[in-house]
Amino acid sequence: MPYTRILLVLLTISVILPVSAQESVDSASKFIEFDDTPLIEDIVLPDWFKLSFLELDADIEDLVQGKKQGLILYFGQKDCPYCKTHLEKNWRDRGIVSYTREHFDVVAIDVLGQRAVVDVKGRRHASEKAFANSLKTQFTPTLLFYDGTGKEVLRLSGYYPPYQFRAALEYVADRHYRRETLRDYLKRAEGVAGFDESELNTHPSFSSPPYALQRNRFNASQPLIVFFEQASCHACDVLHSGPLADPGIRKQLQGFEVVQLDMDAETAVVTPEGTRSTARAWARDLGLYYAPTLVFYNESGSEIMRVDSVIRFYRLKNLLTYVSSRAYETEPSFQVWRQKTRSRKSRLESGRP
Repeated sequence: MPYTRILLVLLTISVILPVSAQESVDSASKFIEFDDTPLIEDIVLPDWFKLSFLELDADIEDLVQGKKQGLILYFGQKDCPYCKTHLEKNWRDRGIVSYTREHFDVVAIDVLGQRAVVDVKGRRHASEKAFANSLKTQFTPTLLFYDGTGKEVLRLSGYYPPYQFRAALEYVADRHYRRETLRDYLKRAEGVAGFDESELNTHPSFSSPPYALQRNRFNASQPLIVFFEQASCHACDVLHSGPLADPGIRKQLQGFEVVQLDMDAETAVVTPEGTRSTARAWARDLGLYYAPTLVFYNESGSEIMRVDSVIRFYRLKNLLTYVSSRAYETEPSFQVWRQKTRSRKSRLESGRP
């Protein structure tokens, strides 16, 4: 069934996004605008998640018996507002829950947890934290999709609104990953999910062309952020009207070279590695499928990390600090760094050493 499932996605989107342009904006906004400061009360996971001994190789074997198409590893934290939003907006939706349970087993991994894990290849990890670090899960929630052979076929890092998450589920369940990228799959729904604006947002931090970003021969004086955006992109509008309008974040951006590219345009660019390309081709080479995506590079042109999901004030502010302070050089896990930073701040505020 190569394209039947996508019709259901389009119908789902048409329900989520009403015909009126203003209603469309209001409806979409409720899925991507939220307070992303750490939670006070711990998250309670759905009771339909699989009860696993975290022997993931055995969980893969169980898929055949259960007639499931894949295994989803849900990497989360108890105080993560992005996880809470994902669980409330996606995995409380009856249609999405029903579809997920029909086609997948879901196993929860606490990125700071201490339970031992046997991965899909049978390798043992001392703790969930060590396992999460080995897979470089920089953000929560991170969802890793495995097929029945134990092959990772999709990774979603961060929170995605319902229509995109439902499409990702169907992309894996119907094995579209064998034929096309998630970006191409999602683009067939863009006509329904789009908005009226036809030009990219502007920002005073953005550099002007030409975009000669090569850094591998001579180091730059600042780290680089490339904002890959699209026209008619409500999530891009929310990023600009929210986090990027914040005076504190604008000040932090002064410590970076900041470039905005339309990921669908033929704009000429020389990449940090020195390759002559276009914005469209570079985005495809990077495997990007979400707008806006922020890709961070160090002064010598190596990618540090990327954010290809919804991002709000707290996470963006911390990311800019993490990169500008070069904390990634001594602590490669953003999650671990954030936890250490919060613990240190809490000790100082309480007067403890």
